Amino acid sequence: MATSDKGSSVAPPLAQEAVLAQSQPMPEGSQEVKGYSWDSVTDGKVDYSAMLEAYLTSGFQATNFGLAVQQVNDMLKLRSQPIDESSLKPALDEPGDRPVTNCTIFFGFTSNMISSGSRETIRYLVKNNMVDVIVTTAGGVEEDIIKCLGPTYLGDFSLSGRDLRKRGINRIGNLLVPNDNYCKFETWLTPILNQMLEEQKNDGVVWSPSKMISRLGKEIDNPESVYYWAHKNNIPVFCPALTDGSIGDVIYFHTYSKPGLILDIVQDIRRLNRQALRAINSGMIILGGGLTKHHICNANLMRNGADYSVFVNTASEYDGSDSGARPDEAISWGKIKETAKPVKVYADATLILPLLVAQSFAKYHSLPSSWRHH
Repeated sequence: MATSDKGSSVAPPLAQEAVLAQSQPMPEGSQEVKGYSWDSVTDGKVDYSAMLEAYLTSGFQATNFGLAVQQVNDMLKLRSQPIDESSLKPALDEPGDRPVTNCTIFFGFTSNMISSGSRETIRYLVKNNMVDVIVTTAGGVEEDIIKCLGPTYLGDFSLSGRDLRKRGINRIGNLLVPNDNYCKFETWLTPILNQMLEEQKNDGVVWSPSKMISRLGKEIDNPESVYYWAHKNNIPVFCPALTDGSIGDVIYFHTYSKPGLILDIVQDIRRLNRQALRAINSGMIILGGGLTKHHICNANLMRNGADYSVFVNTASEYDGSDSGARPDEAISWGKIKETAKPVKVYADATLILPLLVAQSFAKYHSLPSSWRHH
């Protein structure tokens, strides 16, 4: 091969070593990256279950979704098994407690999940008694009740806040809530607060956020409501920041007309932590972050960590927030067991939740097993 005076027929050895470095053998059992085979689609019929199963080997957040499905199914498989009576802790039981399953599922979500159409998926889980403990924010409670009184509408992220304010319309992302809905909520809630105050004074009732939420579920008496079903199925709902929203506004106004109502959060932290201590095995499914995420994780610290964990949110850990913290950080605090295989899916939960439920809870619900406790 002819070469010029300035060139060579051999590439520089340093470049060859860098580009053509030899690989070591892959560890035994390494999984090949492979997505869904669209060649299997005939007459436009897609096997969506098979497509979602292929997420596991697709990489990136698709693989994290597949791992999250495995975590939830592991919770459900364990929950379906008979309980070893020697594992029960009757000394911790108190009147009104839910029966313990073989895997207590703690389910947490932020208020925007209820504001969005994810509410219908959450209601499906609660209606069919598929979770044992719920933790949410004030908006996660009131938005459910408010939707029973008036609808939430689709809007756009780019709508002018100034114009919406003039029209009496509140924006939640690309959702719109007429302010009249909150006025209806105040009209509905105020007589209930009056009655709660009377029961506190006359009957010695010590109200807590969880007791109040159960009462609201009873009073709304609407099967469209998540908390209607939580009340019916005796699923405790914890909300340590219950006053951080429209509920707090109404309570604030109520203190001027009929002061004296007390909500005891100490009673609830004792009750929530007891749910974790009573658990034979524990699983966490948490949509979003902040208070909801930490409240569930901290409860599971009481038992030296949850056995299974799935986090779904869009937050990153670079700012040190608990929302963005990866599961490994929770392991350092003893909130997830060292032996666990927790998963975080970095995604909008409105995209993930229906798919996750389709690949786990919905399949188990169709089985004639005893995993659901009624």
